[in-house]
Amino acid sequence: MLWSMSLLRTAIGTVLRRLRRGQGRTLQDVADDAGVSMPYLSEIERGRKEASSEILATICRALGIALPDLLEEVRLELLRTGPSVAPGRLGAGHAKGSYALGRSARGRESGVRGMRTPRLAVCRTLSPTASSSSTSC
Repeated sequence: MLWSMSLLRTAIGTVLRRLRRGQGRTLQDVADDAGVSMPYLSEIERGRKEASSEILATICRALGIALPDLLEEVRLELLRTGPSVAPGRLGAGHAKGSYALGRSARGRESGVRGMRTPRLAVCRTLSPTASSSSTSC
């Protein structure tokens, strides 16, 4: 059984609406500043439309915030709305919010506000003339 899932577009819309309302601005005002239609911005805020990164950047500019700040707020919104994977999907022993990359990835801090650094396999060719069968992964 799946837990309730929060879509990324829903979280983005929720955060954009909260930021806009916090500034006391109307949909029309922000839409005009961003160069998008008011109905389109409304659809984004309601989580019904997927906004491209370019559109999100123009909306952020209109709101006077940086795109990374929006994404951080969206991350927090997703954490607030609960898990987005099925129980047991990450495997036994994985805590909520841990990466599904094995035990070696858990517990190592990256230095970026609580983010964990996943350990990724690095493949390299053993010699410049070696065939693809002689790579180490």
